[in-house]
Amino acid sequence: MMSEAELLEQSFELDLGDGLIVRGEVRVRDDGRVKPALIVSHGFKGFKDWGFFPYAARSLAAGGYAAITFNFSCSGVRETDFDELGKFGVNTYSREQADLAALLAALMEGRLPLLHLVDQSSIFLLGHSRGGGNSVLFAAEHPIIRGIVSWNGIGDCNLFDEAFREEVLRNGIGYVANARTKQQMPIERVFFDDLDRNRERFDIPARAAAIDTPILFIQGDGDSERLLAGNRRLREAAPNKAHVTLEGANHAFGAVHPFAGTTKELEKAVELSLAFLNNIQVRI
Repeated sequence: MMSEAELLEQSFELDLGDGLIVRGEVRVRDDGRVKPALIVSHGFKGFKDWGFFPYAARSLAAGGYAAITFNFSCSGVRETDFDELGKFGVNTYSREQADLAALLAALMEGRLPLLHLVDQSSIFLLGHSRGGGNSVLFAAEHPIIRGIVSWNGIGDCNLFDEAFREEVLRNGIGYVANARTKQQMPIERVFFDDLDRNRERFDIPARAAAIDTPILFIQGDGDSERLLAGNRRLREAAPNKAHVTLEGANHAFGAVHPFAGTTKELEKAVELSLAFLNNIQVRI
Protein backbone atom coordinates (compact mmCIF):
# COMPACT_ATOMS: atom_id res chain seq x y z
CA MET A 1 0.00 0.00 0.00
CA MET A 2 1.11 3.52 -0.75
CA SER A 3 1.64 5.88 2.16
CA GLU A 4 -0.37 9.09 2.35
CA ALA A 5 2.87 11.06 2.03
CA GLU A 6 3.27 9.91 -1.56
CA LEU A 7 -0.06 11.41 -2.60
CA LEU A 8 -0.29 15.13 -3.31
CA GLU A 9 -3.54 16.99 -2.74
CA GLN A 10 -4.27 20.60 -3.64
CA SER A 11 -7.49 22.63 -3.67
CA PHE A 12 -8.77 24.94 -6.39
CA GLU A 13 -11.61 27.35 -7.09
CA LEU A 14 -13.04 28.29 -10.48
CA ASP A 15 -15.02 31.53 -10.46
CA LEU A 16 -17.70 31.23 -13.15
CA GLY A 17 -19.21 34.66 -12.51
CA ASP A 18 -22.67 35.53 -11.17
CA GLY A 19 -21.67 34.19 -7.77
CA LEU A 20 -21.09 30.68 -9.08
CA ILE A 21 -17.92 28.88 -7.98
CA VAL A 22 -16.69 25.35 -8.62
CA ARG A 23 -14.55 24.22 -5.68
CA GLY A 24 -12.48 21.07 -5.73
CA GLU A 25 -9.29 19.14 -5.12
CA VAL A 26 -6.74 17.39 -7.29
CA ARG A 27 -5.16 14.25 -5.82
CA VAL A 28 -2.29 12.58 -7.65
CA ARG A 29 0.60 10.22 -6.94
CA ASP A 30 3.97 11.97 -6.87
CA ASP A 31 6.36 9.64 -8.69
CA GLY A 32 7.53 11.97 -11.45
CA ARG A 33 5.26 10.49 -14.14
CA VAL A 34 2.16 12.10 -15.60
CA LYS A 35 -1.18 10.44 -14.87
CA PRO A 36 -4.48 10.36 -16.78
CA ALA A 37 -7.06 12.79 -15.41
CA LEU A 38 -10.18 11.34 -13.77
CA ILE A 39 -12.97 13.85 -13.11
CA VAL A 40 -15.21 12.57 -10.30
CA SER A 41 -18.80 13.91 -10.14
CA HIS A 42 -21.10 13.66 -7.11
CA GLY A 43 -24.85 13.16 -7.29
CA PHE A 44 -28.09 14.73 -6.06
CA LYS A 45 -27.76 15.69 -2.37
CA GLY A 46 -24.08 14.75 -2.66
CA PHE A 47 -20.90 16.81 -2.52
CA LYS A 48 -17.16 16.27 -2.93
CA ASP A 49 -16.55 15.66 0.79
CA TRP A 50 -19.55 13.41 1.33
CA GLY A 51 -18.83 10.00 2.81
CA PHE A 52 -16.67 7.88 0.53
CA PHE A 53 -15.60 10.55 -2.00
CA PRO A 54 -12.28 11.66 -0.42
CA TYR A 55 -11.32 8.05 0.34
CA ALA A 56 -12.30 6.86 -3.15
CA ALA A 57 -10.38 9.73 -4.73
CA ARG A 58 -7.24 8.83 -2.77
CA SER A 59 -7.66 5.19 -3.79
CA LEU A 60 -8.08 6.11 -7.46
CA ALA A 61 -5.06 8.41 -7.23
CA ALA A 62 -3.01 5.65 -5.61
CA GLY A 63 -4.13 3.47 -8.53
CA GLY A 64 -2.45 5.76 -11.03
CA TYR A 65 -4.93 8.57 -11.86
CA ALA A 66 -5.12 12.28 -11.13
CA ALA A 67 -8.46 12.25 -9.30
CA ILE A 68 -10.30 15.56 -9.54
CA THR A 69 -13.22 15.92 -7.13
CA PHE A 70 -15.40 19.02 -7.06
CA ASN A 71 -18.73 20.51 -6.03
CA PHE A 72 -21.09 21.58 -8.78
CA SER A 73 -21.60 25.33 -8.51
CA CYS A 74 -25.24 24.88 -7.46
CA SER A 75 -24.71 21.81 -5.30
CA GLY A 76 -25.95 23.81 -2.32
CA VAL A 77 -22.64 23.36 -0.50
CA ARG A 78 -20.12 26.12 0.09
CA GLU A 79 -18.29 25.04 3.25
CA THR A 80 -20.18 22.08 4.72
CA ASP A 81 -23.37 20.16 4.08
CA PHE A 82 -26.05 22.41 2.57
CA ASP A 83 -25.35 26.02 3.44
CA GLU A 84 -26.45 27.43 0.04
CA LEU A 85 -29.94 26.02 -0.40
CA GLY A 86 -30.94 28.90 -2.65
CA LYS A 87 -28.45 27.70 -5.26
CA PHE A 88 -29.53 24.09 -4.77
CA GLY A 89 -33.08 25.10 -5.63
CA VAL A 90 -32.15 26.52 -9.04
CA ASN A 91 -29.72 23.78 -10.04
CA THR A 92 -30.30 22.17 -13.45
CA TYR A 93 -28.62 19.63 -15.68
CA SER A 94 -27.68 22.45 -18.05
CA ARG A 95 -25.91 24.17 -15.14
CA GLU A 96 -24.05 20.98 -14.22
CA GLN A 97 -23.04 20.36 -17.82
CA ALA A 98 -21.71 23.93 -17.99
CA ASP A 99 -19.75 23.33 -14.76
CA LEU A 100 -18.16 20.22 -16.25
CA ALA A 101 -17.29 22.20 -19.38
CA ALA A 102 -15.65 24.89 -17.23
CA LEU A 103 -13.69 22.26 -15.34
CA LEU A 104 -12.55 20.59 -18.57
CA ALA A 105 -11.47 23.97 -19.97
CA ALA A 106 -9.50 24.74 -16.80
CA LEU A 107 -7.78 21.37 -17.09
CA MET A 108 -6.93 21.85 -20.76
CA GLU A 109 -5.77 25.43 -20.25
CA GLY A 110 -3.53 24.64 -17.29
CA ARG A 111 -5.58 26.43 -14.62
CA LEU A 112 -5.77 23.54 -12.16
CA PRO A 113 -3.08 22.64 -9.61
CA LEU A 114 -0.53 19.82 -9.91
CA LEU A 115 -0.84 19.67 -13.70
CA HIS A 116 2.86 18.88 -14.07
CA LEU A 117 1.75 15.39 -12.97
CA VAL A 118 -1.33 15.20 -15.22
CA ASP A 119 -1.64 14.01 -18.83
CA GLN A 120 -4.05 16.61 -20.21
CA SER A 121 -4.60 14.54 -23.35
CA SER A 122 -5.96 11.54 -21.41
CA ILE A 123 -9.21 12.40 -19.61
CA PHE A 124 -11.78 10.07 -18.03
CA LEU A 125 -14.99 10.58 -16.05
CA LEU A 126 -16.38 8.81 -13.00
CA GLY A 127 -19.71 9.73 -11.49
CA HIS A 128 -21.95 8.51 -8.70
CA SER A 129 -25.75 8.52 -9.03
CA ARG A 130 -26.78 11.75 -10.81
CA GLY A 131 -23.06 12.31 -11.40
CA GLY A 132 -22.99 9.09 -13.41
CA GLY A 133 -25.79 10.34 -15.63
CA ASN A 134 -24.07 13.71 -16.02
CA SER A 135 -20.85 11.95 -17.03
CA VAL A 136 -22.59 10.06 -19.85
CA LEU A 137 -24.32 13.22 -21.08
CA PHE A 138 -21.09 15.21 -21.00
CA ALA A 139 -19.07 12.59 -22.87
CA ALA A 140 -21.75 12.51 -25.57
CA GLU A 141 -20.86 16.12 -26.42
CA HIS A 142 -17.12 15.95 -25.70
CA PRO A 143 -15.39 13.17 -27.66
CA ILE A 144 -12.10 14.04 -25.97
CA ILE A 145 -13.37 11.95 -23.02
CA ARG A 146 -11.75 8.50 -23.30
CA GLY A 147 -13.88 6.49 -20.91
CA ILE A 148 -16.64 6.67 -18.29
CA VAL A 149 -17.39 4.80 -15.07
CA SER A 150 -20.86 5.18 -13.58
CA TRP A 151 -21.42 4.12 -9.96
CA ASN A 152 -25.13 3.46 -9.36
CA GLY A 153 -25.79 6.00 -12.08
CA ILE A 154 -29.24 7.29 -12.94
CA GLY A 155 -30.97 6.20 -16.13
CA ASP A 156 -33.55 9.02 -16.03
CA CYS A 157 -32.80 12.69 -15.41
CA ASN A 158 -36.20 13.22 -13.80
CA LEU A 159 -35.61 12.14 -10.22
CA PHE A 160 -39.18 12.88 -9.08
CA ASP A 161 -42.69 11.52 -9.50
CA GLU A 162 -45.44 13.23 -11.46
CA ALA A 163 -47.21 14.55 -8.38
CA PHE A 164 -44.09 16.44 -7.27
CA ARG A 165 -43.52 17.78 -10.78
CA GLU A 166 -47.09 19.11 -10.92
CA GLU A 167 -46.67 20.71 -7.48
CA VAL A 168 -43.51 22.54 -8.56
CA LEU A 169 -45.00 23.67 -11.87
CA ARG A 170 -48.12 24.90 -10.07
CA ASN A 171 -46.40 26.68 -7.15
CA GLY A 172 -43.01 27.49 -8.68
CA ILE A 173 -41.23 25.53 -5.96
CA GLY A 174 -41.41 22.24 -4.06
CA TYR A 175 -39.39 20.69 -1.25
CA VAL A 176 -37.66 17.35 -0.71
CA ALA A 177 -36.58 16.17 2.71
CA ASN A 178 -32.98 15.47 3.58
CA ALA A 179 -33.24 12.69 6.16
CA ARG A 180 -29.67 13.22 7.36
CA THR A 181 -29.65 17.01 7.84
CA LYS A 182 -33.42 17.37 8.48
CA GLN A 183 -33.54 20.19 5.92
CA GLN A 184 -36.33 20.80 3.46
CA MET A 185 -34.46 21.23 0.19
CA PRO A 186 -36.04 23.41 -2.51
CA ILE A 187 -36.55 22.43 -6.14
CA GLU A 188 -37.66 25.35 -8.30
CA ARG A 189 -39.57 25.27 -11.57
CA VAL A 190 -36.42 25.98 -13.57
CA PHE A 191 -35.33 22.36 -12.97
CA PHE A 192 -38.34 20.94 -14.84
CA ASP A 193 -38.30 23.68 -17.48
CA ASP A 194 -34.71 22.75 -18.24
CA LEU A 195 -35.63 19.06 -18.60
CA ASP A 196 -38.54 19.87 -20.90
CA ARG A 197 -36.34 22.00 -23.17
CA ASN A 198 -33.66 19.32 -23.39
CA ARG A 199 -35.54 16.01 -23.63
CA GLU A 200 -33.34 14.54 -26.34
CA ARG A 201 -30.09 16.03 -25.06
CA PHE A 202 -30.69 14.61 -21.57
CA ASP A 203 -31.87 11.14 -22.63
CA ILE A 204 -29.20 9.13 -20.80
CA PRO A 205 -29.94 5.65 -22.24
CA ALA A 206 -30.06 6.99 -25.81
CA ARG A 207 -26.85 8.95 -25.32
CA ALA A 208 -25.09 5.92 -23.80
CA ALA A 209 -26.17 3.78 -26.76
CA ALA A 210 -25.10 6.32 -29.37
CA ILE A 211 -21.55 7.12 -28.30
CA ASP A 212 -18.45 5.03 -28.96
CA THR A 213 -16.85 6.04 -25.65
CA PRO A 214 -16.31 2.97 -23.43
CA ILE A 215 -18.61 2.96 -20.39
CA LEU A 216 -18.68 0.77 -17.29
CA PHE A 217 -21.95 0.79 -15.36
CA ILE A 218 -21.54 -0.57 -11.82
CA GLN A 219 -24.89 -1.12 -10.13
CA GLY A 220 -25.57 -2.39 -6.62
CA ASP A 221 -28.53 -4.76 -6.46
CA GLY A 222 -29.52 -3.30 -3.08
CA ASP A 223 -30.18 0.17 -4.56
CA SER A 224 -33.63 1.77 -4.73
CA GLU A 225 -36.15 0.39 -7.21
CA ARG A 226 -36.09 3.68 -9.14
CA LEU A 227 -32.34 3.36 -9.69
CA LEU A 228 -32.59 -0.34 -10.52
CA ALA A 229 -35.30 0.40 -13.09
CA GLY A 230 -33.05 3.05 -14.63
CA ASN A 231 -30.20 0.56 -14.76
CA ARG A 232 -32.43 -1.92 -16.60
CA ARG A 233 -33.16 0.76 -19.20
CA LEU A 234 -29.44 1.42 -19.58
CA ARG A 235 -28.74 -2.29 -20.09
CA GLU A 236 -31.49 -2.57 -22.69
CA ALA A 237 -30.46 0.57 -24.58
CA ALA A 238 -26.69 -0.01 -24.45
CA PRO A 239 -26.00 -3.76 -24.17
CA ASN A 240 -22.64 -3.22 -25.86
CA LYS A 241 -21.35 -1.25 -22.86
CA ALA A 242 -19.88 -2.95 -19.78
CA HIS A 243 -22.41 -3.71 -17.02
CA VAL A 244 -21.58 -5.15 -13.59
CA THR A 245 -23.95 -5.92 -10.72
CA LEU A 246 -22.55 -5.78 -7.18
CA GLU A 247 -24.46 -8.16 -4.96
CA GLY A 248 -25.56 -6.71 -1.64
CA ALA A 249 -24.41 -3.17 -2.48
CA ASN A 250 -26.72 -0.27 -1.67
CA HIS A 251 -26.67 3.19 -3.25
CA ALA A 252 -23.52 4.27 -1.38
CA PHE A 253 -21.82 0.83 -1.44
CA GLY A 254 -22.40 0.54 2.30
CA ALA A 255 -20.53 3.75 3.12
CA VAL A 256 -22.02 6.48 5.32
CA HIS A 257 -21.49 10.16 6.10
CA PRO A 258 -19.48 11.06 8.07
CA PHE A 259 -17.20 8.41 6.62
CA ALA A 260 -16.83 5.47 9.01
CA GLY A 261 -14.43 3.41 6.94
CA THR A 262 -14.43 1.51 3.69
CA THR A 263 -16.56 -1.51 2.80
CA LYS A 264 -16.00 -4.56 0.66
CA GLU A 265 -18.54 -3.20 -1.85
CA LEU A 266 -16.72 0.13 -2.14
CA GLU A 267 -13.37 -1.62 -2.53
CA LYS A 268 -14.85 -3.78 -5.29
CA ALA A 269 -16.21 -0.71 -7.09
CA VAL A 270 -12.77 0.91 -6.97
CA GLU A 271 -11.08 -2.30 -8.12
CA LEU A 272 -13.45 -2.76 -11.05
CA SER A 273 -13.13 0.89 -12.03
CA LEU A 274 -9.33 0.85 -12.08
CA ALA A 275 -9.26 -2.39 -14.09
CA PHE A 276 -11.68 -0.93 -16.65
CA LEU A 277 -9.80 2.36 -16.97
CA ASN A 278 -6.44 0.60 -17.18
CA ASN A 279 -7.74 -1.62 -19.95
CA ILE A 280 -8.74 1.44 -21.97
CA GLN A 281 -5.26 2.84 -21.42
CA VAL A 282 -3.69 -0.34 -22.78
CA ARG A 283 -5.88 -0.19 -25.90
CA ILE A 284 -5.17 3.48 -26.67
